[in-house]
Amino acid sequence: MVHVLSSRILLRPTGPERSRVFYGEKLRLSVYREFGTGPERGTVYFLGGGFLEVSGRSDTPPSPGLQLWLQVGDARATYEQLVSRGVEIARPPEEEPWGLIEMWTADPDGVMICIVEVPRDHPMRYRPGI
Repeated sequence: MVHVLSSRILLRPTGPERSRVFYGEKLRLSVYREFGTGPERGTVYFLGGGFLEVSGRSDTPPSPGLQLWLQVGDARATYEQLVSRGVEIARPPEEEPWGLIEMWTADPDGVMICIVEVPRDHPMRYRPGI
């Protein structure tokens, strides 16, 4: 087994500043660290137990297979906050047949972002013996 000490998703956007505005100002992800200078400088955001690094530049958008899953405490409150900041919501919060409350948006390059609430009574929260 590989002993992983830390991990992050590396995102090379087509418009770095536009992506920094989206992740930093619209989603208001907290910054873990910043490095470099100029338009391709790097910004690393906290993603709960992981990180999202937005750095460099790409001539093409990321693969449509790349999606982010962000768990929040209250999907409906998050929806209201994002709408008030001008974030376009692809699908508002809905309870799924599997019991999670999911909402979808996309970053400026079309990376789909699922914002998820795990309700208190959902089996994902069940820990035997606790």
